[in-house]
Amino acid sequence: MPAPVEYFGIRHHGPGSARRLVEALEALRPAELLIEGPSDLSDQLPLLAAEEMVPPVALLAYPKEMPEQAFFWPFAVFSPEYQAVRWAVRAGVPVRFIDLPVAWRLPPPPAEAETDPDSAETGDATAQAEPAPPSLSQRIARDPIGVLAQAAGYEDGESWWRDVIEENPDPGPIFAAVADAMAALREGETDLPSLEAAREAHMRLEIARSAKSAEGPVAVVCGAWHVPALRAKHAARDDRALLVGAPKAKVTATWAPWTSPRLAFASGYGAGVAAPGWCRHLWETPPAEQVSRWVAKIARALREEGQLVSTASLIEAERLATALAAVRGRPAPGFEELREAVVSCLCFGDPILWRIVEDRLLLGNDVGEIPETVPAAPLLEDLQRQQKKARLKPEALERELALDLRSDSGLFRSTLLHRLRALGVHWGRLTDAGKSRGTFRERWVLAWQPEFAVELVENLVHGTTIETAAAGRLAKEMDDAETLGQLADLVFAAMTAQLDGAAEAGIVRLGDRAAETSDCLELLGALPGLAEVIRYGKARQTDAGQLTGLFVRIGTQGALALHYAARKLDAEAARGFTSALKATDGAIRLAEIGEELSESWTTALRRVADDKQAARLVMGAAARLLYEADAMGPEEAVVLLGRMLSPGTAPADAAAFFEGFFEGSGQRLLYDAGLRGTVDAWMVSLDAETFTEYLPVFRRVLSELDRTERKRLLDALFGRQASGTGRVLAEHAETTWPAHFAALTKILRTGATHGG
Repeated sequence: MPAPVEYFGIRHHGPGSARRLVEALEALRPAELLIEGPSDLSDQLPLLAAEEMVPPVALLAYPKEMPEQAFFWPFAVFSPEYQAVRWAVRAGVPVRFIDLPVAWRLPPPPAEAETDPDSAETGDATAQAEPAPPSLSQRIARDPIGVLAQAAGYEDGESWWRDVIEENPDPGPIFAAVADAMAALREGETDLPSLEAAREAHMRLEIARSAKSAEGPVAVVCGAWHVPALRAKHAARDDRALLVGAPKAKVTATWAPWTSPRLAFASGYGAGVAAPGWCRHLWETPPAEQVSRWVAKIARALREEGQLVSTASLIEAERLATALAAVRGRPAPGFEELREAVVSCLCFGDPILWRIVEDRLLLGNDVGEIPETVPAAPLLEDLQRQQKKARLKPEALERELALDLRSDSGLFRSTLLHRLRALGVHWGRLTDAGKSRGTFRERWVLAWQPEFAVELVENLVHGTTIETAAAGRLAKEMDDAETLGQLADLVFAAMTAQLDGAAEAGIVRLGDRAAETSDCLELLGALPGLAEVIRYGKARQTDAGQLTGLFVRIGTQGALALHYAARKLDAEAARGFTSALKATDGAIRLAEIGEELSESWTTALRRVADDKQAARLVMGAAARLLYEADAMGPEEAVVLLGRMLSPGTAPADAAAFFEGFFEGSGQRLLYDAGLRGTVDAWMVSLDAETFTEYLPVFRRVLSELDRTERKRLLDALFGRQASGTGRVLAEHAETTWPAHFAALTKILRTGATHGG
């Protein structure tokens, strides 16, 4: 006779389900435990129960040849499946998965892809939006808990399940009641989506196989929605027919850290929980103390943010939450009632104060840990070693990190974060990029996301350690780089990440590419990145000397080509060329590589500024750069500006030259009376229509002046003398003020004498 089978329909990631399930397993003492999950990954289950395994963690599986097609099955400490596995390992009970193998989840070839919108996995039937209002049967299939909740007078399924399961102190034979409810919902069900039908057929066959061989009761743990289908009688041949033509693929599996905020998203089983932090609180706290301790956690979080929270307010918040639950007919306050009570009693009715700590409390900041003994993807293992050495613990919520590159620990941490960035894993985000390289300091914002594990797996094609994979990926990107600028940025990334081999290969490619191109813009685009390496390489103990000669060569080539490249450009091209011109000038000044290159560059700018065929916007920018570098005197600048803004120049050309000369440096008009007078005379000479046409140009230039600077410009324009405070001095103040001061002093002294 087959062994008896007991079905336990649970809610994935439900702490109440987990607690009831452990109690039921203790009472049943099954001979074998079967769990909804990919059957070809059952060998990973004992690792989940290891004492060093700290949830949240996720079972990660991907086809060996397609690591980008990765799948996760997350487990929290309050997940019923996790607690069931731990119970089975402690009790010495065999445990395995019974759902379809991983290969079934791979997307079919385009020609075989299903067009049925119901073909996607529903897991425990989490609701999904439909283009048209769904029928009752569609709603039941997608969200059976929601249908039960509406029947009980609840607005959503989460609240109903929490009250009936998670927070019900005496639910009775709850698994039998849930199974009966699901059977009623699925009554009259006809066609299932093909994947869903195959899943349940596979699970039925696996259950039958265990019942046939087990020497005691068999326990089945699955999503509550599946219980009626698994208990129903089906011919084995019919179930096997649904599995004909099963897809096959070599799958690699391991464990990866997960984060508590990610538990709020559907993954693996198709289930997520709205408040993982609250669920963990329910699991870890005795029912009688759940409300008090949760209010205390909120108070501590608010106090850490500098808010004043009194003990009396805590008592009032707990009383109000209890009263709200009673009014709503709920057995105990949920996090909604507690949130509303806290906003009223602790946040003075201001929900903004609550939002400051909401994510920390409801989502949590937990990141799982994987034991070193657990086999993992090589890059994941190396990352764990590097994190441990750097003493950087991955956290789900953002935190700031300041690094001093002069210390060994600071340089090591920075190098690790830059190597991960080279791999596309943005665990750290620079908050002051380009501002602190010369000061040997970096400021980062760190936030770990579970997707980073997948991205590391995908990078296995480039290497098996963080260092080799980063070098390999940068080398591949260097091969694919289309411009010298992109190549220079990659060289800088390699040097920043202390990847000497990749940097040297990139420098060689830079030299070869520079020798092959005559495109001026491409040559100019390489110089800003190279200048940063040359200037700030010392901050990372990088030998940038080999780049100096290459920088001079590329800069000289660009200077020689500049004169001709600036000619006959349309408006859009001229604006792009002007940006490149300014960036290149800044790079040459920054690198400070001898006088020869600086002279060549100054000569090139001079030729552009004097070239009548050059785009006027570029001419203005070149003249401005010469003026700022003291290569063009004030008198010469006034003469040039007067010629370019004269009535003989077309208004469009004059406006373009004006914009090129003053954009980004409108403050020059405050201090140079000659430039100011020339611009004023030109603007006054424009007719109303022309002035209106070029008003956007004037706004772009003058809008960079702040309020005080604009006032000073007007004072200077109208000949009003201003004091250092920005106030206009009275006429003849220098002669009249001494007499006023003497009279005022006499009055004050006389008043002081009488007062004494």
